[in-house]
Amino acid sequence: MDKAKSYNSFQRFQTRVVNIGGIPLGGNNPIRLQSMTTTDTMDTKGTVEQSIRIIEAGADYVRITAPSLNEAKNLENIKNEIRSRGYKTPLIADIHFTPNAAEIAARIVEKVRINPGNYVDKKKFKYIEYTDSQYNEEIEHIRNKFIPLLKICKEYGTALRIGTNHGSLSDRIMSRFGDTPLGMVESALEFVRICEDEKFFEIVLSMKSSNPKVMISAYRLLVEKMISEKMNYPLHLGVTEAGDGEDGRIKSSIGIGTLLEEGIGDTIRVSLTEEPEFEIPVCKILAKRYNEKFINAKENILIKHFDSNVHIELKDVPCVILSLEELNYKNLNSVGYKYSETLDKWNISDIAPDYIYTENINIGIKLPGNLKLICKYKNWNKNNPDANTIPMLNFDEYLNIENRIFNKFILIRENEINNEFIELLNKDKNYKLILLMDEFNSLKNIKEFVGLRPGSYNENIILHKHYNKISEEDFINYSAIDFGSIFIDGLTNGIWINSDSIKPELINSISFGILQATRMRISKTEYIACPSCGRTLFDLQITTDSVRRKTNHLKGLKIAIMGCIVNGPGEMADADYGYVGSGIGKITLYKGKEVVKRSLNSENAIDELINLIKENGDWVDP
Repeated sequence: MDKAKSYNSFQRFQTRVVNIGGIPLGGNNPIRLQSMTTTDTMDTKGTVEQSIRIIEAGADYVRITAPSLNEAKNLENIKNEIRSRGYKTPLIADIHFTPNAAEIAARIVEKVRINPGNYVDKKKFKYIEYTDSQYNEEIEHIRNKFIPLLKICKEYGTALRIGTNHGSLSDRIMSRFGDTPLGMVESALEFVRICEDEKFFEIVLSMKSSNPKVMISAYRLLVEKMISEKMNYPLHLGVTEAGDGEDGRIKSSIGIGTLLEEGIGDTIRVSLTEEPEFEIPVCKILAKRYNEKFINAKENILIKHFDSNVHIELKDVPCVILSLEELNYKNLNSVGYKYSETLDKWNISDIAPDYIYTENINIGIKLPGNLKLICKYKNWNKNNPDANTIPMLNFDEYLNIENRIFNKFILIRENEINNEFIELLNKDKNYKLILLMDEFNSLKNIKEFVGLRPGSYNENIILHKHYNKISEEDFINYSAIDFGSIFIDGLTNGIWINSDSIKPELINSISFGILQATRMRISKTEYIACPSCGRTLFDLQITTDSVRRKTNHLKGLKIAIMGCIVNGPGEMADADYGYVGSGIGKITLYKGKEVVKRSLNSENAIDELINLIKENGDWVDP
């Protein structure tokens, strides 16, 4: 095996194989792709047509909501029509609150998804003190309600996904474990243990959250818990309510890609507030990277991920470096620095880079005072230095200079670090390291280097990577994985992405988007928007766009836009404000988890949301 392959090949957590309608999941099978219909499940024609579009986009499975008995029964008509058109793709029923619907669906489709937080339990956001005996009584109640479904699944050969969602943990779980990754894991494992008692093993597990940090922590903990209990069930990955466009792709890629890098994950769904067939191309980009890189594991091993309890205490928010070939008003305006010639002043946006790297330091314009330039050491005037221009030295240049008292960046590769270099750094207070990621650096090695190597230099590390000949879609997803999977653990203090084929304004936007998604640097409003399904009570894409246009200046605020009560107060647990469909043409508004205004007419609901934000002192004028 050549050097590049040996650095980038690793083992995948070896799960058992679960057969889903002839498309096996887990083990050494490829990462499977799936999406979910957004049509009303009672609309047989519409659901069939959309399912076919998802299938033709490349999905291995199609999920369809079945919120009540009628929808569950209509799955048979939908399935028969899809099969009559020559499509054999397995169908999955999505169930919340209604065990009877799950039992009907399990006789029809190839897999049923249940949410342990609301399959039996009712959520009222109440804290309850349980004795052990009372808690066990609740588990026994779950067992009695759950076993009929398991019997049907065994009889019909139906697989089961036990899918925990961060925002819909039951009051019982919340009371004992809190709103934590451990609570998410235990919520699922309670049901898994019942399955195993009943000798049912055709199980898939998921731990979804709209917050990639929570989602990643939950899956990591789930793998550890499974290994300790001698379990190895396949894992379905997804960041729920990721949103749309660039931000939705960044959040999904960070959450899913970080875990795939660690060998965790057997099937993926990218939850975008867009037409469901648009999710599949993003899934393909993610899966392709890992289907090509994985080595089949021969035994069940504990994946060695970075210890998420180890964090560097960063003194400052991470900085952003951007490369520009020419410094002129037009180029600077495109990346957040807007010059007013009339007023002779700069207006600086929240996503303006902190440093700009340029080969040409002969600038013919007056720059904003806070903007720093980076240039090569050989181009830097050390005899008459400009305070706003900082030199970048390579490894050899740094070792060979005599005077190190000036501010500088040092460009290094992981394999260049040695004891002599570390000793020099420990004596030097005037540097930042720029760590270059290339084809010979796996993310695992980078994480170990920045997080676990001894030395006081860690908080001064900026990650840098150049992407050659890459499409915009690949660039968004791969840069989100490469940088986001390291920022998610709080390991570095800066980001510098470069590419000859991507415009600087997109590179800049993606850089800030990655920092926002990992909660390392907040520069804009965050939207938690569900991807729509047959339960949705309004057009999510239009509504999300309308809310965004009126609130996208509220830096740091988290606004959830949810299509129904299933994805309502629970799934938006991480949000400051919630806009939730509660009936046809009706909207309920939340402040945090609390209902503030019920059943508003949708025509006035966005204005009422703005009033609510104003009443709570979180509004600023654009």
